[in-house]
Parts: sequence; C-alpha cells; structure tokens
Amino acid sequence: MTTDIVAALTERQKGRLPDYLGMEWLEARSGYIKGRFIVTPHHIAPNTYLHAASIVTLLDTACGYGCFISKPAEASGFTTVELKTNFLGTTREGEVVGEARMVHGGRTTQVWDAEAKHEGKTLALFRCTQMILYPK
Repeated sequence: MTTDIVAALTERQKGRLPDYLGMEWLEARSGYIKGRFIVTPHHIAPNTYLHAASIVTLLDTACGYGCFISKPAEASGFTTVELKTNFLGTTREGEVVGEARMVHGGRTTQVWDAEAKHEGKTLALFRCTQMILYPK
C-alpha cells in the first residue's frame, strides 16, 4: 500500500515547490511518512550552507502529506496553522532525510513531529499543527 501512496504523492507534487526542490518520498502510511532530497546548489543559501527553507519545505511537506493521507474520510482537506523548527546542524552536500509522525489525530486538528537528518546527525526538529477542513 505504501508504494501506491508514494506514487500518488509524487504525482501530486509535479510542478510544485517540493518537485522543484527534488523531494522524494520513500515510505508513507497513515500517521507516518519518510522522504528525502539530495543537496544541490539550489538548496544552498548565500552563506554557503544549506538554506533553512530547504529543510522546512521537506518537513512541512512531509507533515502535510502525512495529514492528507491520515485525515478523516469525510474531511475535504487541511491547512497548516502553526509550525516551529529548531535547527541543530547543517550540511553542504549529501542526502537530507525527513521523517514525520502524527502525535495527535483529532477531528479538527492533527499535530505532527518531524526530524531532518544528514548521515545520522539531526539537522532540525519540527512540529506543526494542521487544521482539518470539512465541506460547508
């Protein structure tokens, strides 16, 4: 089942920011998602280190996709209402892997925790709240 979900998420992002930044999804199921990108020059900030927005994009997208595949069946969508990132490290090359887990799955909100790593070293801790949307 995870292969079908990964393929659907990959198709969903075509032509959008996650696609432009080379986000790839490795595993996805209700309550959990794992993805990555390979650091290339467009991920680097003018200070020559990984741009913080590259990590935020990976983790926010992971949490958003996780919410999308985990939302209640009657929900029509979701939107991010809050996010927080603590940066603990950086890199200039290699693979950045992000994992996200749902820590609260209510009818009106979901809370997700995520972590970005490079070669086993934590680069960032991330938490976000998603508001679940319903048809009017």
